[in-house]
Amino acid sequence: MLTNISNVLRACAQRNGAAAVVSARTYSDFTTQATFEIKKCDVFKLDEAPATQVVMTRDEGLQYYRTMQTMRRMELKADQLYKQKIIRGFCHLYDGQEACAVGIEASINLNDHLITAYRAHGYTLTRGGTVKEIMAELTGRRGGIAKGKGGSMHMYCKNFYGGNGIVGAQVPLGAGVALACKYKGTNELCVCLYGDGAANQGQIFETYNMAALWKLPVIFICENNRYGMGTSVERAAASTDYFKRGEFIPGLRVDGMDILCVREATRFAADHCRSGKGPILMELQTYRYHGHSMSDPGVSYRTREEIQEVRSKSDPISLLKDRLLSNNMASVEELKEIDVEVRKEIEDAAQFATTDPEPPLDELCNHIFSNSPPVEVRGTNPWTKLKSLS
Repeated sequence: MLTNISNVLRACAQRNGAAAVVSARTYSDFTTQATFEIKKCDVFKLDEAPATQVVMTRDEGLQYYRTMQTMRRMELKADQLYKQKIIRGFCHLYDGQEACAVGIEASINLNDHLITAYRAHGYTLTRGGTVKEIMAELTGRRGGIAKGKGGSMHMYCKNFYGGNGIVGAQVPLGAGVALACKYKGTNELCVCLYGDGAANQGQIFETYNMAALWKLPVIFICENNRYGMGTSVERAAASTDYFKRGEFIPGLRVDGMDILCVREATRFAADHCRSGKGPILMELQTYRYHGHSMSDPGVSYRTREEIQEVRSKSDPISLLKDRLLSNNMASVEELKEIDVEVRKEIEDAAQFATTDPEPPLDELCNHIFSNSPPVEVRGTNPWTKLKSLS
């Protein structure tokens, strides 16, 4: 009996000793930065290319990990709330593509501008929206980032212009934002995102032409997640080299599942724009785990095995986690602690999103104009008048 107790105490002492070592490592023994070899980008009409040897600091790595985990957990919670019929309407989830949003944001400034399509939750977060505001917008509550009136496809914050529901229509708008940047001489740029499904839209080619003529500071980014709704890119496009589609605009094809590849390519593209060389086109090769929208199970046009293979070999969060651990930049315990904190943040936001009141009817027409006196808005018939406040 005494032998058993002794063994238990010895094991506890060893465990406590290990915990003490982990705790000590948290503050002193971790590598503060490391150099990584990343995949080379394919280039079009460029004499140079983004770096293939890049440096990431421990603080950067932990921040990227936290943001991508927050994005992933937020989308999984949105999926759950949708299936419970708490979120209604259109809803397009971003899980699997987190490296794109986080990598882009790591290489631009908050005073730069960004516009995207309807798969916008992740970009709302990286542009400065909070999880609570995003979740409340999904459930149509007053505390939502668009006051509960935009829903999944129409989220906005400073220098972020949505969230646009019409396929490809955000691209000419993004060029307009870039024109404003050039006109004002602020050295800002606009990141203009669209998907492989939208890449065949005529208005996108019109925008390429105008942006090249006027040398607009715009980064066109095609997030190629392999399927436009339920149609594979090979069945929809005569050429799937989306980074060459600009013809007279230089382009890059990037591994969109690797945050460091996205970060370096975006940094290269931003320097290109800010130096006055005009627009540049990036194709991010990525993958979405969910279907196109919540009405799409996502397995009628691709196999479960294909999805699982991408998850096991190319998951952006797992790739970053492996880098942090294998280069002694973080401990397993530290990353688990981040996971716990993220889960709590998501649960708290979901609680708020299901208890916050819905916007009242008399706020329906507010915020049509900015800094404008109150105006009357016609209702569903000529004799119904509603008031709009800025």
